[in-house]
Amino acid sequence: MDQYLFSLPENIREKDFIVATYYIKIDRDVDIVKKASSLAIGQTIGTWVPVPGITDDIREKYMGKVIQIYDVPPVDLSTQIEEEERQYLIQIAYPTANFTPDFPLVITALLGNDASTSAQVKLLDIEFPKAFAESFPGPRYGIEGIRKLTGVKDRPLLLNMIKPCTGLTPEEGARIFYETALGEVDLIKDDELLGSPGYSPAYQRVKAFKKAAQAAYEKTGRKVLYIVNVTDGALTIMDTVNKVIEAGAEAIMVNFAAVGYSVLARIAKTVHVPILAHCAGAGMFYEGIQSGMSSTLAVGKLPRLAGADTVMVNTPYGGYPMLRQKYLQIIQQLTFPFYDIKPVMPSIGGGVHPGMVEKYMKELGNDIILAAGGAIQGHPMGAAAGANAMMQAIKAVMNGIPLRQAAGEHKELEEALKLWNK
Repeated sequence: MDQYLFSLPENIREKDFIVATYYIKIDRDVDIVKKASSLAIGQTIGTWVPVPGITDDIREKYMGKVIQIYDVPPVDLSTQIEEEERQYLIQIAYPTANFTPDFPLVITALLGNDASTSAQVKLLDIEFPKAFAESFPGPRYGIEGIRKLTGVKDRPLLLNMIKPCTGLTPEEGARIFYETALGEVDLIKDDELLGSPGYSPAYQRVKAFKKAAQAAYEKTGRKVLYIVNVTDGALTIMDTVNKVIEAGAEAIMVNFAAVGYSVLARIAKTVHVPILAHCAGAGMFYEGIQSGMSSTLAVGKLPRLAGADTVMVNTPYGGYPMLRQKYLQIIQQLTFPFYDIKPVMPSIGGGVHPGMVEKYMKELGNDIILAAGGAIQGHPMGAAAGANAMMQAIKAVMNGIPLRQAAGEHKELEEALKLWNK
């Protein structure tokens, strides 16, 4: 067997290889060894026919290596196979010499050459060697930095987004910002649908919302941080970023799936404010069963490498059918030790209201941002009351007080539980 093309995993680990794990489903008569070999060759040095110029030195240094093929289910005998289609997990090691530490060619090599390899695969995981992973920006602030910036030491942070999502001028949005900031909210951000349209340029929102934040501070003594959405096209996004920073932005938001991981990484290397990476549109990467990548990569590992300080994560408790297992694995990818790369503070969105606070805190701990939209803006007593109801629920859980008991002491929480605790 070709020792340039195949290798044991033990001979690859801790060397200069990226290890990709794939899922593939094919007809039972297809030779999986040939299919995996074709993927390893076609995504690195070759094509579907032999070509001149490929030497043994090139094959050794730059060709992909098949290191594992797992049968699913784990059959070992031909007599155990009854289905017309087979399923496999394949692991291929790609030399890091083929890439710079950036996303475009890594993603192209690991996923993008299906026309040549004829492999419809789903990328489940990528294992990066330490030096290569740490060459990416990674979070500048991470959990510790965000806590230091906001002054919130031990509880979850509370975030709200301006509603309606679009259609407001900076002045109209600032009024809603002020009304919300009178409540106990830590962060207020733009909706992911609002970029920098003509009626509301992002840098103008920064100026207007900072004034609203100062006015609320003078009344309450609490500081509220505004997160401005800088999502824009490749030709203009850095101009948008520079303008909001010049206007005094203290945090920014990027829809990373739409602009691309590499653009997020460039912004992370450029700015010195925390970045909220919003997952809007990321489903196009992971919603296919036999193509794309896993949600744990798309919303977890890759935005962390790209420099997100917090990532908006969908939950299985709102309207989106995210599997609970995947939601928890995304949180792990964002927060668990990963070489010397800082952990990301997850921002939890979808189905966030006072009645769910205890569940989120018990599942995920306190190092999270609770992103409540309608539960704050749609509170019957107003946005400030909605923020207070959320914070009352957070403090009750922190102090071990049942929500119903806390609601007896706080009208805002009581009204919220009447509406949403179902």
